[in-house]
Amino acid sequence: MNSFTRNTVLLTILFLCCSMQPARRTASYNKYIKEYSDLAVAHMHKYKIPASITLAQGLLESGAGQSELARKSNNHFGIKCHSDWRGKKVYHDDDRRGECFRKYSRVEDSYTDHSRFLAEQSRYERLFKLNIKDYKGWARGLQTCGYATDRAYANKLIKVIEDYELYVYDSSKKGRSNTKLAPSKLPRNVYRTHNLIYVIARENDSFAQVAADMGFSIKKLIKYNEVPQEYPLQKGDIVYLEKKKKKADKPYYEHVVQVGESMHSISQRYGISIKSLYKLNKKDKDYVPEEGDVLKLR
Repeated sequence: MNSFTRNTVLLTILFLCCSMQPARRTASYNKYIKEYSDLAVAHMHKYKIPASITLAQGLLESGAGQSELARKSNNHFGIKCHSDWRGKKVYHDDDRRGECFRKYSRVEDSYTDHSRFLAEQSRYERLFKLNIKDYKGWARGLQTCGYATDRAYANKLIKVIEDYELYVYDSSKKGRSNTKLAPSKLPRNVYRTHNLIYVIARENDSFAQVAADMGFSIKKLIKYNEVPQEYPLQKGDIVYLEKKKKKADKPYYEHVVQVGESMHSISQRYGISIKSLYKLNKKDKDYVPEEGDVLKLR
């Protein structure tokens, strides 16, 4: 193989690796999800906290179980001692030096403490009124209720949930359904924005139902909206019926990122492909939009 051919092959492989969705995933994250997803689902049924949220917080707070606090103290959520803690303690530098953190005998105890912390604190009470599948609402709520000081905390949770498709654990049905859906009797209004046609998702809607109603193949809808097939729709979501564009229409030049937004949600809002949004802003796929960031739209 000559040097030109070899370099061409290498460049092609590199391009494919960078372009495919699985490139976002890491082995340590996959291992953590496999190990603790059942526990997160069990806690969802008991405490009414989305399993996707619990898993995403565990992944971020513990570095997929690799942080010193997680490895030596089984503390996967960075829970500090507080005045009412009577269990074992360990000290680490955090916001201040030598802060007191809880030490657990088992990881399961850390998960229980985390669930009870959210369920028993009045400031998180309003989150339990959300739909159990509304991971975006939960992520926004955790940040605005003061769970973390990181301005990008909600957006980081959403990115992890969407990159690793953790939302599948919020439903009792994991995996794809082979059930064919009949068109619903209620007509769907078709709208146009940014010169693109779309419909609005209803309560308990799905891409499969939209496809059945509109006479589309689900593969086309999934492709147009740049999501995996099991991606959950929330009431009010935009579902495009045609391919999105490379840049926003005038006069939309910039977007200021808000709490709970992702590159996908921003791309849906303006009818821009995700790839184009990353390219316009010279960002790679690891970028997490932080509240206050200004993104170019054209």
